[in-house]
Amino acid sequence: MKIPYVNLKKQYLSEKKDLNKIFNDVLLTGNYVGGEHVKKFEKNINNFCKTKYCVSLNSGTDALTLALHLLGVRKGDEVITTPNSFIASTSVIVHLGAKPVFVDVLDDQNINPDLIEKKISKKTKVIMPVHLTGRMCKMEKIVQIANKYNLKIVEDAAQAIGSKYNGMMSGSIGDVGCFSAHPLKNLNAIGDSGYLTTNSKRIYDLAKDLRNHGMTNRDRIKNFGYVSRMDNLQAAILNYRLSKLKNIINSRRRNYKIYKKYLTRENIFFPDEKKNEFNTYHTFVIQVKNRDKLRKYLNLKGIGTSIHYPIPIHLQPAAKKLGYKKGDFIKTEFQSKRILTLPINQHLKEKEIIYISESINNFFK
Repeated sequence: MKIPYVNLKKQYLSEKKDLNKIFNDVLLTGNYVGGEHVKKFEKNINNFCKTKYCVSLNSGTDALTLALHLLGVRKGDEVITTPNSFIASTSVIVHLGAKPVFVDVLDDQNINPDLIEKKISKKTKVIMPVHLTGRMCKMEKIVQIANKYNLKIVEDAAQAIGSKYNGMMSGSIGDVGCFSAHPLKNLNAIGDSGYLTTNSKRIYDLAKDLRNHGMTNRDRIKNFGYVSRMDNLQAAILNYRLSKLKNIINSRRRNYKIYKKYLTRENIFFPDEKKNEFNTYHTFVIQVKNRDKLRKYLNLKGIGTSIHYPIPIHLQPAAKKLGYKKGDFIKTEFQSKRILTLPINQHLKEKEIIYISESINNFFK
């Protein structure tokens, strides 16, 4: 049995007829940059995320950059986040001339809110929790801390569209929510795309202005901006796929329950979903001993896997100038040697998940 980690080919084949119509319709309009599909997408995201405003962009990275910039992060400031995220979470802080101040994580790989307060200094401007794997961080405590110290919150929700915490949608709790629509996300474009959500009219107006060269209109430039627009074709595809997102999330949640039923927990750890959580399983990450041997074994069985992420950000060569060292974040470093991401995409069949589970159980036997 051959089971790829992701299956974008199968997604395309299942949508081919509809996508070809979208390609044709958009190209015939002649509106490639900006257009009605972009406006519709932003409206649809607001309805889905329960927010007032959405700004469509060309990547989740640009969403993070604009969010921090518009919340006043400048050279010499500090942003609190985690060292076990995708590199973009840290790189946007560095590019703004600010310093990433890392906080270790919980067993579920998300930021440990009990460790945040002691990392706050006079230079701290923003707390940036990362909702990893489709599971939201413990936002209630994080909001309390932010309010106590008059700090802003940017939700890195790149992996968490549709996730909930205490019934609240990802991207609706902080000052800004930042999302990626990279092809590997649950809501995915056919290239790089992203968007931010906010309830602030000021942030919305400025982000919309800056994403398009700072052009208030064709002839008037109020700010020196960027080229960070979402194109009309990607927006049209995302509108189509957003209509299917709830089914995709339900399929991934079903797949998690199958794993939970068949995986032997004695040698395998993965966090259970709590009552106040609604997880969307962008990834399904287990933690095991002999991770690398298990991965090779599964590969021989035809099972594709990945690791998110094998080298924590504070130990990356690019991070040397930040002054961190091995041993600074014990739990993150411990997990980085044990985490393994299993297939959980919506195209998996139950028998495939059972095969994966039994293969893992047999490895530990």
